[in-house]
Amino acid sequence: MQTEVYNSLNFKWGGDASSWKNKPDSSTENFIEVVTSPSNPEGELREPVLEGSSVKTIYDYAYYWPHYTGISSPANTDLMIFTLSKLTGHGGSRFGWAFVKDKAVYERMANYLEVNSVGASQDAQLRALVLLRTVLKDEGREFFGFGHKTLRERWVMLSRSLSKSKRFSLQKLSPHNCSFFNKVTDPSPAYGWVKCVREEEHDCAAVLKSAGILGKKGSYFSADDKYVRLNLIGNQDDFDLLLRRIDALVSQE
Repeated sequence: MQTEVYNSLNFKWGGDASSWKNKPDSSTENFIEVVTSPSNPEGELREPVLEGSSVKTIYDYAYYWPHYTGISSPANTDLMIFTLSKLTGHGGSRFGWAFVKDKAVYERMANYLEVNSVGASQDAQLRALVLLRTVLKDEGREFFGFGHKTLRERWVMLSRSLSKSKRFSLQKLSPHNCSFFNKVTDPSPAYGWVKCVREEEHDCAAVLKSAGILGKKGSYFSADDKYVRLNLIGNQDDFDLLLRRIDALVSQE
């Protein structure tokens, strides 16, 4: 059975969903669109691009938590996936979960997991349970309050540093109404999405690396390499070092 799964050609990667939006032959194709909201790396809330009976949508809510974005409404779609790594930072557990309303889809997913990985590790499940219980103390107010405050402060500091630059620009984000905090919350994204403005600088990751700053190339996210993603969700020492090196680089302009 495993060999049959790996040899199947039922699906193929079609690229960015927006590239199929107005194609005349798209109405005859079957699509599964994955909507990551907030998006990685820009941190923007997203909606599906494709519509119609031939389209199924998977909502990736890895970052749809109050410390990353305002929760405008409850997550309540037909198929939603979540991951522990972005909720608590425990990526090593490799633990995620899904809400699936269609029983037939659920059964196919469960069968695939059984064939592909023999199910989830019981140790990982136990660890996830302990972590989720910790998060849910005080209905999550302390956990998400701390997370939002920390990321908000980091975003403000990064924005302030790059606002002094004519060489680099940072993505623009707007406040959102948050039903969890019962107020409008200011941006607190997981990542900075930086652009090298100079026309001759085509590899922004390489430009930053020369200054001791590590980031992911834009092409990892189907974008131009004039963009680079900076991580804002590491430990405090890593962020402090990142900010010092950005300040040093900007001061050389």
